[in-house]
Amino acid sequence: MRITPRFELEGKMFVARENTGSGEVDAQTVFEYHQDGDMIWALYAGGEIVRGHLLGRYVAEDRLVFSYHHLNNSGALMTGKCETAITEDPQGKLQLNETWEWTSGDLSSGTSVLVEVAGLSGSLQ
Repeated sequence: MRITPRFELEGKMFVARENTGSGEVDAQTVFEYHQDGDMIWALYAGGEIVRGHLLGRYVAEDRLVFSYHHLNNSGALMTGKCETAITEDPQGKLQLNETWEWTSGDLSSGTSVLVEVAGLSGSLQ
C-alpha cells in the first residue's frame, strides 16, 4: 500500500539534538535526506561516523521505518533499524523523533532526536 506523506524530506539537512549513550550519532553528524514518493534515503557523516546510508519508507503520513549502516572512526561497520515519528515546530522546521536498535555490535537500542537545519550547503555524496 502506498502512503501519501505529510512531509517532504527531499534535500533537507538534519543534525542530532539528542541521542542515547550507546548511539554513535552526535551534533557533528549531518544527514542529507532524499525522497521519492513514500521512499526515503539519506547519506550521513561527521563526528564518529565516517560515512553512512539509510533506506526506508513512510508507513504512515508522518512515520518512517528504515535500515541503516555506517562505518565509524574505529573502522567498525555498524548496522541497525529505526522507526521515526516526524513532527513540525512552530517555525515550520521538521524534527525526527527516532527509536532505533543496533543489529550489530552490542544490539542495544535507544532514542534520538534530529532537527532540521537551514543554511548547510553542499552535498554528502
